[in-house]
Amino acid sequence: MSMPPIAGRPRLVLASTSPYRRELLQRLRMPFEVHAPRVDEHPRPGEAPADLARRLAMEKALEVASRHADAVVIGADQVADLDGQPIGKPGNHQRAVAQLQALRGRSVVFHTAVAVVRPATGFAQGLLAPVTVQFRRYSDAEIDHYLHLEQPYDCAGSAKCETLGIALLETIASDDPTALVGLPLIGTCALLRDAGIDPLAVPA
Repeated sequence: MSMPPIAGRPRLVLASTSPYRRELLQRLRMPFEVHAPRVDEHPRPGEAPADLARRLAMEKALEVASRHADAVVIGADQVADLDGQPIGKPGNHQRAVAQLQALRGRSVVFHTAVAVVRPATGFAQGLLAPVTVQFRRYSDAEIDHYLHLEQPYDCAGSAKCETLGIALLETIASDDPTALVGLPLIGTCALLRDAGIDPLAVPA
């Protein structure tokens, strides 16, 4: 999406090529651009999943902001946490099967982080919106059927909750209903307001 900014409001940039985050940000009805961050997403030795999500969200926002100094930039990241071990995007069918087998009947925390950077004012803040998910005790046949239908190989933990992946779950506990999809909009709105952009600002 590339639209002219609203008069008096700086350009808004989403530092992510995720279609899920793009769809979520569109709900705020503000024009924004999308630019891919150039960031190494590998965890550091001993880095906790929550710390990894926070760091990557900020690094993505800062990297894109370094190329768009006149903009307000949103970065985000999500890391699934199973007993302190990060679970990322599977990338292929075989790894997705292994992930869902490991998650079966378990409680998993999805750490979703968002960061907002505005170089013109020096603003750079982020927050974490954890989501606790209880997975069902589904069968291997259900895993295979689900993966062939959805192919969620770009989703952390292989569970695409906004579509059929919801059938893998028993409960979801979160303070932000959009966090599990990949961009916590309540927290994003709060950070944007702090950065000087109010999504509900009444046009003059």
